[in-house]
Amino acid sequence: MFEIKDWISKNSKVLDLGCGDGSLIDSLIKEKSSSGLGIEIDNEKINKCLEKGISVIQQDIDNGLENFNSLSFDYVVMSQSIQALKKPEVALEEIVRIGKESIVSIPNFANIKCRVQLLLTGQMPISNALPHDWYSTPNLHLCSLKDFEELCKKLEITIIERRLSKINGEETFLMKAFPNLFSEVALYRLVKEN
Repeated sequence: MFEIKDWISKNSKVLDLGCGDGSLIDSLIKEKSSSGLGIEIDNEKINKCLEKGISVIQQDIDNGLENFNSLSFDYVVMSQSIQALKKPEVALEEIVRIGKESIVSIPNFANIKCRVQLLLTGQMPISNALPHDWYSTPNLHLCSLKDFEELCKKLEITIIERRLSKINGEETFLMKAFPNLFSEVALYRLVKEN
């Protein structure tokens, strides 16, 4: 299965926004000899990072990332977190400003499972990629692949590459043919246009 770390070169400097327990940074240090810094807001997750020896800063991404210089990291990663922000477009601009290259993954609210569940039950969908009830979800801004790609175009952000998947699954023929319909998750490699 394709993973975010497959896009990251050895000996890279990585900023992981919404790093959770630091698993990505931990694997990059061990497997790619990279250095990493995590940004996380949750105290429990920060403690897990510290237990692993991961450098982490407690910071609310919605309050901005001005404390980081432009192009100060080889990669900036935001995995399955951008939809939980109040201003995802501002965060996306900051991500591509800080990183020479950026990697963003998003859940696809327009996949067929969500569409059918909404159509047949009349209720907000729950899926592997979007596992919360509407009233307890951390997600504020759900989007489709088309929505995210339109935002990138509007912000003059170039999509270098896109990978599609299901949660715990590989890209399939149907995902390649109809990405917005059949993928549960999309991973994007991004750079700011000059």
